[in-house]
Amino acid sequence: MEIDTASMDDVDTIVDLWVRLAESQRAHGSHLFGDRNRTAVRETVVQRVVAENVRIACIDQHIVGFVMVTIDSGRYEQDETRGIIENIFVEPVHRNQGIGSELLDTAEELLRQAGADILALEAMADNESARQFYRAQGYAPHRIELEKPTENDTL
Repeated sequence: MEIDTASMDDVDTIVDLWVRLAESQRAHGSHLFGDRNRTAVRETVVQRVVAENVRIACIDQHIVGFVMVTIDSGRYEQDETRGIIENIFVEPVHRNQGIGSELLDTAEELLRQAGADILALEAMADNESARQFYRAQGYAPHRIELEKPTENDTL
């Protein structure tokens, strides 16, 4: 298994993997559609590839996973530079082989080199295996997002 910097030739494969990621997260309560977001995701992937902020995991020259990162450049000034791991995905048949850990380590180093003081990522609250993986890598909750439907449950 090799970790490489993604190129423009890899964009369509990465987008296909992102769509699979989004579709799989719906089982954990995500509201994102996979294929319906293909065009928007492709734009983001292209931006991250051009900035050299996408790494791919390859086995026999076949992309089996990816990670995308960015430095938080939000509207608000902060006392820390936040490196954000936007997406990480490994094809299910290649999980539990250390590929996700390698991608995560690579992403963390990339963000450190870019000046990040804090590393952040998101996982669906219902995705216990992802949350366990991130906890084992030293991540802890920082902010919790809560939601409820707008419909009144007493009607």
